[in-house]
Amino acid sequence: MNKKRFRYGAFVGCLIILLTSFTVYKSSFSYFSVVNLRSSIDTGLRLLIVRDKCAEAPLMVEDIGMKQEPVCDVSNPMTDFCDINGDVRIHGKTSTVLFNTSSQNGIYAGNEPWKVKPYPRKIDTNAMKNVSQFSIKSFINNTDEEVPQCNFSHNVPAIIFSTAGYSWNHFHAYADIFIPLFLTSHMFNKEVQFLIANSNRYWIFKYEEIFRHLSRYPIIDIDKEDNVHCHKRVIVRLKVHRDFDIDPTKSPKGYSMTDFSKFIRSAYSLNSKSSAMKIRDNLTVSRNQQQQQPRLLLVSRKKTRKFINEDEIVTMAKSLGYEVIVAEPGSGVHGAGSTNIVFLPINAILIQIVPLGGLEMVCRNYFGEPAKDMKLRYLEYKIRVKESSLIEQYPLDHVVFKDPLSVSKLGWSPQGWSALRAVYLDKQDVHIDVHRFRPTLLKALQLLRN
Repeated sequence: MNKKRFRYGAFVGCLIILLTSFTVYKSSFSYFSVVNLRSSIDTGLRLLIVRDKCAEAPLMVEDIGMKQEPVCDVSNPMTDFCDINGDVRIHGKTSTVLFNTSSQNGIYAGNEPWKVKPYPRKIDTNAMKNVSQFSIKSFINNTDEEVPQCNFSHNVPAIIFSTAGYSWNHFHAYADIFIPLFLTSHMFNKEVQFLIANSNRYWIFKYEEIFRHLSRYPIIDIDKEDNVHCHKRVIVRLKVHRDFDIDPTKSPKGYSMTDFSKFIRSAYSLNSKSSAMKIRDNLTVSRNQQQQQPRLLLVSRKKTRKFINEDEIVTMAKSLGYEVIVAEPGSGVHGAGSTNIVFLPINAILIQIVPLGGLEMVCRNYFGEPAKDMKLRYLEYKIRVKESSLIEQYPLDHVVFKDPLSVSKLGWSPQGWSALRAVYLDKQDVHIDVHRFRPTLLKALQLLRN
C-alpha cells in the first residue's frame, strides 16, 4: 500500500471526527461467554450472539502418566489455537499438519485429528465458509508409509493462518488478522515464517509493510504447496482476546494496544512524532515563534452516514484555529475510518460522532475503549434527533426515535441487528449543529494544552 495514504495518521495534535457503522457487542469485553461476531463494518453487517453456555469441548487425552497441555485448545468460542512442538510436517495441498512429539501430548483417544479453520471467528458461519480447514493429527512411527518425508526443513517456527473471512474490510484486516498476528508472532523478533491459506496476492501486497516488519522470511502460499514443509514448531491460527483490542494480562510479554500502535507506526515510518503536540495559549507565543496549528482530520463519507453540512463544519473548525484536512474515500481514510486510530501518536484525540439508534455502548466498546488502550484521548458527540436525516423519513412520534430497540423486534439477534442496521446505518446521514458541536472542539483544544 502506498505509504502516503497513511501519513494523515502522523499528524501532530491529530483529531479524527468520524461517522461510521458499528456492530453490537455486549457491554463487557471481559467474558467470551457472549460473543458477537459480524461481517464487514461497511457492508453486510451481521451479529451473532452465543448464549451463556460456553462449555469447553472435552479433550480426550491419552493417559501418559502426567498432566500435559493439549496441542490444540478448542475452548475459546472465538478461535481454536494449536501450538505444536516437535517433528511437524505440513502438506499444504491436502491441508494436513502431522506431528510426532516425544510425549505425544494431547492426542485424542483413537488418534482422531483436530479439524481447524485458521481464522478467528469460528462460530460465524458466513465468515468461515471460505476458510480452508486443516487436519491436525499425530503419527507414531517415522517409518510409517503414510507419513510424508520432508521436502524442505526450516529452522524457524511457522504460523498458519487464513486471510479469507472478512479480511478484505479495513476494520477486519486489523481486528481479525494484524492485531492477532502481532500477538502471536511479535515475540519471535521476525524469526518466524508465515504460511497463509486462502491467500490473495493483492491483499498481501497491500499490507506488505506490516508483514515485512513481523517476519524476515518469504510468505508461503500454503494452499498451493505440494511439497512437505517441516518445522520444529508450528502454530495454527492466531491468538485473539477481543475485537480490535488486546488484553495485556493475557498477551505474551504483556503486549498492549499501545505496543501494537507503536509497531504499526514504525512499519509505516510514522515515528517522527511519538506524541501529539502540546499547544500553548497564543498569548504566550513570542513574535519570533510560529504557533503550530493542531490538525483536524475529518473522515468524510459519500454514501450513508455522511456529513450533510461538511463545509459548515470545516469553516467552524478553522475559526477555532484548526488546520482542517478532509479525507475522502480513496485517500486512505474511508469506510471503517475509526480503524485508522492505530496510526495516531500517543495523546492524539479521537472524536466519535454517535448516531441515533441506541448505539452509545457499541461506539464506546468498539472504538472508545481501544482508543484509550492506545493512550489516545477520547471524546464523544451524541447527535440529537434534529441532527439526523431520519426526521425527513419518519414522524417525530415514530418508534424509530422513541424506542430504537423495538425497531428490530428480535433484539440483538442477527435478524434484529439487520433491521436496526437498515434504519440507523443505511438510511441515516447527519447534519451537525455546529454551535452545539463547537464546545466539543474547544474541549479537544483544551486537552492538547494539558
